[in-house]
Amino acid sequence: MQYVGILTQIRRNNMMSMLLLLMFPVIILATVWIFLAAVNYFGHGYYDQYGNFVNQLDADAVNYYFLQALPWVVGGVGIWFAIAYFANTSMINNAVGSRPLSRKENPRIYNIVENLCMTCGMDMPKVCVVDDPQLNAFASGINKSTYTVTLTTGIIDLLSDEELAGVIGHELTHIRNHDTRLLITSIVFVGIISTIMSIVVRMMYNFMWFGGGSRRDNEEKGNGLGMLAVLVIGAVCCVIAYIFTLLTRFAISRKREYMADAGGAELSGNPLALASALKKISSNPGLDHVNREDVAQLFIMHPDEMQTGIMGFMNSLFSTHPDVEKRIAILEQF
Repeated sequence: MQYVGILTQIRRNNMMSMLLLLMFPVIILATVWIFLAAVNYFGHGYYDQYGNFVNQLDADAVNYYFLQALPWVVGGVGIWFAIAYFANTSMINNAVGSRPLSRKENPRIYNIVENLCMTCGMDMPKVCVVDDPQLNAFASGINKSTYTVTLTTGIIDLLSDEELAGVIGHELTHIRNHDTRLLITSIVFVGIISTIMSIVVRMMYNFMWFGGGSRRDNEEKGNGLGMLAVLVIGAVCCVIAYIFTLLTRFAISRKREYMADAGGAELSGNPLALASALKKISSNPGLDHVNREDVAQLFIMHPDEMQTGIMGFMNSLFSTHPDVEKRIAILEQF
């Protein structure tokens, strides 16, 4: 890999990431409109000359109700987003079980982080550790007061100083490029849509089991079926929106891992050491106890992406990280 044009590539990736990020609110609003349109289409129509009911979309009515719902949707999502956005540090710490690492406890790690920060002229982030004998690392945070580099005890014990410098340089590059801020933003939006989808699915479950068993009046049954149809339409819209947000999140994450590898190699001055570190991590990637896919995308390597066969092929299609062998091959070309 050549460093010529790397700043241009970073700017291009940042611009593309911002465009992708803008798609999240567009997807949410589009889902609301599609839901209203589907309810209107299947709930309204007329009988033709042969007595057949023909569905018809009243676009004016859909637009009217959409404009009525718009302030509530934007306000609700905005409040939800703000709370999750600024509470991300505690959320991630709780999910991975990390704790602060003091200088007295491990001066070796602090010296490596400080030297790399001085090399690139950035403020030193917080340093945390996860008591896990396996290997992994990640960066998190949205600003200088929350930027954090987290390492497992396994990666600290097994990797040499040169290899740790490459890994930590990789994570510092994520912070320098504002990757962590963008990824956390995407985590929040995906969380919003997945939560809404879960609520809709739960409502459908409750309705199917408890909503129609004792209905005696035909009109009430008709109303119940209508409600079920609305819930089904809502669930379909949520699934479509969730798939689009996942694809958008993956597009943001995959490209940035290559840039972080290049930045880590440049900061440490030893791309082969980072390649060696990735080989060791791939043989025993840790943080398996984290069952949240949105948080796992922050890791330098995703444990579940090490599978082979059909599952490995499916994971490679929807993984948040590029293939580790490709990353190592590029580093070894320096």
